[in-house]
Amino acid sequence: MPAVASSPLPLYAQVEAELVADIDAGRLTRGSQLPPEDALIRRFAVSRTTVRQAVQRLVSRGLVEIRRGKGTFVSQPKLTQTLEALTGFVEDMIAAGRAPTARLLDKSVVAAREAVARQLGVEKGARVARIRRVRLADGIAVSFDETYLPLPLGEKVMSDDLEAEPIFGLLEGKYGVPLIEAAYALEAIAAPARIAHAIGVLPGSPIFLIERTSFTVGRAPVDYEKLYYRGDQIRFVTTLPRKTQR
Repeated sequence: MPAVASSPLPLYAQVEAELVADIDAGRLTRGSQLPPEDALIRRFAVSRTTVRQAVQRLVSRGLVEIRRGKGTFVSQPKLTQTLEALTGFVEDMIAAGRAPTARLLDKSVVAAREAVARQLGVEKGARVARIRRVRLADGIAVSFDETYLPLPLGEKVMSDDLEAEPIFGLLEGKYGVPLIEAAYALEAIAAPARIAHAIGVLPGSPIFLIERTSFTVGRAPVDYEKLYYRGDQIRFVTTLPRKTQR
């Protein structure tokens, strides 16, 4: 349906409204690709600039996402993750009805910087294992994970297939390291360029950074992670009891 020039709304807002109506009505389904730019230009009888403005507004509303080299797709509903228990990415995605996969970026032994050393309870400069992966749900990048493990445990984990095996599962199932609890810190940040490129968002996009240190028996730290979650893909919820007033 062509945009109506007599409408008080700017042309880009009319195109935006029509595309939103298509999404709401199911004519554009979640996860489906938007028609090519030229097709939208013909459909609405507007300029390329107008179409791009409309699509960018949909991106800013979280209704569509641009995947580099692939096109523009209708966004899936945001994942909802509870912060009530220590769970891993694979467990969370399965619980949400999504198919979890991973893409290994690198694994290496590095010298622990101050923050890593403090979290793992080792000396600054000590050798630790570092694993970097992109985690995906239904083929869509959701997070960039940077995991640090003390040696020699980390060397064992790095010998496994880290695109197929979750680290929590390896620690508990293969190496007999029970995970008892974790300390979390969560903040909103602007995506650094290298993280943005890895998870397919623009540099500066809003993302969540979770720093998580997991402990085994005796509260010994065994896993320190920096988890960068796309702000347009997930939200975190929890239940808080009322603090007793005295």
